[in-house]
Amino acid sequence: MVQVRLVIQRVRRAAVRVGEETVGSIGRGLLVLVGVERGDGAAQVRPAAEKLAGLRVFEDAEGKMNLDTAAVGGAFLIVSQFTLAGSIERGRRPSFDRAAPPEEAAPLIEALVEDLRRRGFPVETGRFRAHMEVELVNDGPVTLLADFPARAAV
Repeated sequence: MVQVRLVIQRVRRAAVRVGEETVGSIGRGLLVLVGVERGDGAAQVRPAAEKLAGLRVFEDAEGKMNLDTAAVGGAFLIVSQFTLAGSIERGRRPSFDRAAPPEEAAPLIEALVEDLRRRGFPVETGRFRAHMEVELVNDGPVTLLADFPARAAV
């Protein structure tokens, strides 16, 4: 079963560069690293976008995480990261056998970006299959992991 894995970081600002070119940058918002495993994964995109859109990780006036990205006027920076589908269970070199091939992963990541944009969010991106430098100022720090479909409760 395919899985979309997200690493979500609340940021004060974040940017992604390819070579000397800044290809995406945001101020306050969420930097989301996205990894896609092999298989048909269109069913994971909508729940992932819904979760991101409604995720209340920004502090309200009392300092509690009660506000979502829209409430704080935030944006998303979506960056593909196939290494999130990697495994270090055996040996000393990571295995990327579970990572979706580019022709499978790229449309899913683009669908996630488009879903968030349709919901009215400003969304910036990295460049698929490029060597990227991601720079961020993590706010908190707040970093969360999410898998779609979600892992079974333990």
